[in-house]
Amino acid sequence: MSTELIIAIIKANIALAVLLTNTILLIWFERKLVAGMQSRVGPDRAGPFGLLQTVADAVKLLLKEQILPLKADRAMYLLAPIIALVPSFLIFMVIPLGPDFEINWSDQIYTIQLVGADLNVGVLYFLAVSSIAVYSVVLAGWSSGSKYPLLGGVRASAQMISYEAAMGLALVPIILYSGSLSLVDIVNSQAGNLSSNIPILNSIVSFIPKWNIFPQFVAFGIFFIAAVAEVNRAPFDLVEAEQELVGGFHTEYSGFRFAMFFLAEYINMFNMCAITATFFLGGWLGPTFQNILPPIFSLIMPIIWLGLKTFALLFIFVWIRATLPRLRYDQLMELGWKRLIPMSLVWLILSSIVLGVREFGLPWS
Repeated sequence: MSTELIIAIIKANIALAVLLTNTILLIWFERKLVAGMQSRVGPDRAGPFGLLQTVADAVKLLLKEQILPLKADRAMYLLAPIIALVPSFLIFMVIPLGPDFEINWSDQIYTIQLVGADLNVGVLYFLAVSSIAVYSVVLAGWSSGSKYPLLGGVRASAQMISYEAAMGLALVPIILYSGSLSLVDIVNSQAGNLSSNIPILNSIVSFIPKWNIFPQFVAFGIFFIAAVAEVNRAPFDLVEAEQELVGGFHTEYSGFRFAMFFLAEYINMFNMCAITATFFLGGWLGPTFQNILPPIFSLIMPIIWLGLKTFALLFIFVWIRATLPRLRYDQLMELGWKRLIPMSLVWLILSSIVLGVREFGLPWS
């Protein structure tokens, strides 16, 4: 077995472990945060501070009976949760977690990239894989053989198509600014280029951000709103409107199959925040404090910076859920088609003009 294959397998297993562990913490984080905002206690029984409550919920779902509705299309019914979960893992594999580093293995130097796969079309890959999730929702709703899941699936298809268009258009100015479709190149294009002669300040001043959020603040707003809608989070969670659809597209699912949908939602939420941080907030860029902190801490500082940015965005996700009421369906469609898509087109034109003038000058000069 080649060394490259071994490294690839190690990366895949680490990504799987990180996502599963992070989901446990993220669900606890959301429950505690919403409880604090609504003057409640939140989970505090299972484990210290209620940290094991999510583990208890997972064990309960694993032990519950797996039902199969009589009128369900068996093949599609069983396939839908898999289609929901697999893309969430695949998206994480193109998110750069830090800069490349070298290791000495068997008297050979290997360069390790802190990204599952550095694709030169990483943005297109992200948009393509994230769009697969809509098939899982539609198939789950249709194959269950019940009208309530079907209504949830139809809603989801219209919603995701609407907001994916705005999301894709919001990323075009970022591609133009960075000049690449690779997520690694997009992060590198946001690196600061100032320096200081004072060593203790150099690690900070050299990372004065050229984050895309500053010139592309409108694109950031459009992308973030579309990301919230893409993962069916409040106030865009009409595919799971309990008052109308019982439980939405996964009403007829139970046990581990339901847990797969639940897991995919939280992994996708984490992925969307990490992708947003990568596109607009410099990704893993940040001071590493070399020659100040021990080398091991300087090595993991990029991962810590990406984690802090991601959880800051996750805080906003949870804050929105705890604050805003659910939109009506006509309001959801109007926001997508009549507001975000025209706004993203106008901003794309303006960004193209500014970049053209900056690159080639005014046409009459």
